[in-house]
Amino acid sequence: MATPPKTRRPDALTMEVVELIGDVVARFYEDYEEAAADHALTGAQARLLSLLSLEPLPMRKLAQKLKCEPSNVTGIVDRLETRGLVERRPDPADRRVKVAAATDEGREVARSLREGLRFAREPLAGLSDEERQALRDLLRRMLNS
Repeated sequence: MATPPKTRRPDALTMEVVELIGDVVARFYEDYEEAAADHALTGAQARLLSLLSLEPLPMRKLAQKLKCEPSNVTGIVDRLETRGLVERRPDPADRRVKVAAATDEGREVARSLREGLRFAREPLAGLSDEERQALRDLLRRMLNS
């Protein structure tokens, strides 16, 4: 029986970076929840609306992107549809499939949500263009590895 390879313990710098990423994620979600509440939305409703503001999506795809059950997505879409922020329509590629799409009002609320994120504005505004580009490039590299 082969012994599994030993995994090296992360060094102190790596651990500090991991902690900082966790802090950034926590702060982003806290800010996102506040921005959603300003529009009388839950965080899940706001995330779904943001996705739909980019493109109409079938329920199954929404569930995959939100990492939840399709039945949960149906309830969220129902509530957003009642508010006039989302509508269901046939998928142009397959009329048997329904997609959810943001209405004009829904796209406006999604835009306002993005602009309302203090975390996205304040700390990043303190960085130069070059620093923001470097941060973006490093984050992309981490996500693509």
